[in-house]
Amino acid sequence: MEPRSWPEPAPEVARAVRAKYSGRQVPLPVAVRDRLGELFADAEFTEAFAVTGPRGWSPGRLALGTVLQMAENLTDRQAAEAVRDKLSWSYALGLGLEDPGFDFSVLSQFRTRVAAHGLEEEVLDLLVARLVEQGLLAQGGKQRTDSTTWPRRYEP
Repeated sequence: MEPRSWPEPAPEVARAVRAKYSGRQVPLPVAVRDRLGELFADAEFTEAFAVTGPRGWSPGRLALGTVLQMAENLTDRQAAEAVRDKLSWSYALGLGLEDPGFDFSVLSQFRTRVAAHGLEEEVLDLLVARLVEQGLLAQGGKQRTDSTTWPRRYEP
C-alpha cells in the first residue's frame, strides 16, 4: 500500500451538500469532514496492508466508513450502500458522484485485518485524540471496559 492523502470533497458534491443543508444542521459525516478533515491517515495502517498487489480502497477512508457505520447503526451492506447513495458520506470520504463505492464484504475484511495487526486501539486513540483536540470530547472521565473493541458487523 502506498499511503495517499484523501482528496478534498468533489466540488459538485460540496455544492450539493451546502445547498441541501443551507441554514440547517449538517449530518454527522459532513460535520466530521469539516471539523476533523482527514481523520485517519493511510500511513497509520501501513503495517496491516501489503506493499504490493492491486490498489484497493484507502484504509483511512474505510476506518472512517466503519466509524460512520457504527454511528448510524448500519450493517456492512447498508454502509456500502450509504457510500454509494448518501451525499454526506461521499462528502466525508472525498468521493465524486461517479464513484461506485465498494462491495460490502470489504468492511469485514478491513476490520479483520486491523484486528489481526492489533490496530483497533490505535484507531480509537486517533479518533479520541482528534475529538479532544477539537473540544468535542473532554479528557478524563470514565471509560467503558469494552470501548476499545473494534466495531463488528456481520451480514447474514
